[in-house]
Amino acid sequence: MIDFLKKLYLSNKGATAVEYGLILALIALAAIVAISGVANETVYMWDDVANQVTEVS
Repeated sequence: MIDFLKKLYLSNKGATAVEYGLILALIALAAIVAISGVANETVYMWDDVANQVTEVS
């Protein structure tokens, strides 16, 4: 049992998986923030277009 715990403690596989998970989470967070920013700008643009169309009509 002690040998198993020692091998588990010295293993790098778990740490590598955690690192990849953190990198993936940061990439996903950056993508969500970027998409949210673009979405807000797009909504403002279409609202402006709608306002200009109603003013001309």
